[in-house]
Amino acid sequence: MLQVTNLSFSYQQTPILKAITLQAKAGEHLAVIGESGSGKSTLLKLLYGEFDANSGTIFWKNTEILGPKYNLVVGYDFMKYVAQEFDLMPYTTVSENIGKHLSNFYPEKKQARINELLDLVELHTFAKTKVKLLSGGQKQRVALARALAQKPEILLLDEPFSHIDNYQKQRLRRRIFRFLKKEGITCVVATHDRDDVLGFADNMVVLNNQTIAAKGQPINLYNNPKSDLIAAFFGEFNKINKQYVYAHQLQVVAHSDMRVCVKQAYFKGAYYLIEAQFNNTPILFEHATHLAPNDYVFLEIITE
Repeated sequence: MLQVTNLSFSYQQTPILKAITLQAKAGEHLAVIGESGSGKSTLLKLLYGEFDANSGTIFWKNTEILGPKYNLVVGYDFMKYVAQEFDLMPYTTVSENIGKHLSNFYPEKKQARINELLDLVELHTFAKTKVKLLSGGQKQRVALARALAQKPEILLLDEPFSHIDNYQKQRLRRRIFRFLKKEGITCVVATHDRDDVLGFADNMVVLNNQTIAAKGQPINLYNNPKSDLIAAFFGEFNKINKQYVYAHQLQVVAHSDMRVCVKQAYFKGAYYLIEAQFNNTPILFEHATHLAPNDYVFLEIITE
């Protein structure tokens, strides 16, 4: 189990994280969300032992995770960290990067593992290509594969799919998280993308104002957001009578007490996002068809 207790950290005199307490069981996927600058990346670096905490403790099972004051070499054998910078070897091939830390005493076993991971990240056709010739998204996939090569017990991912185009991202995300579950690898992912969380994370924590503003299962935080930050992470939302109402929870009806004036319609593919006005308050809702500006419609909250 990953156990973080009362963790605090500052850059010089600037507090970044205060009294952070969280845990992740073996094989669990924990998502960390928050605005830019909320400390997501810093938290991962503390978990990896790249920074020294001002106070608090971090344990993986019975091993305390300590920073550079205590370790000449940052990191631990049972843990891998995929940062946004990737830190790859640009003048060697994709296969050589993935197999960098695998033993050469068992060449067939090593090659089999490299091939497995090339398949996982769908880079087999680039196996002999030097990394410097790859796109940003391809480099990110190499970094993911290399981190998995030695079957770590815990994997730390910082915005792991941010450089990958949507065509590849959706499929790769499913493949990676399914692979981690199959291998029983604990995963902590810092992300701004709700698709990294919904459907994959067992639990999530929300960082805000240097502390954990909320934590729990994604479905519970989605159904009961406690702040604008949490609701906005999951989608377009409104506050109606002090209640959070997502745009898809409003539907057009023949008559109701909520008569709104349409201001703009945005095509979203399967639906239109309609921006409207209700008693001088902006309202967002989803509708199957286009609605013209200055049209009036009645809305009702869908109870789920």
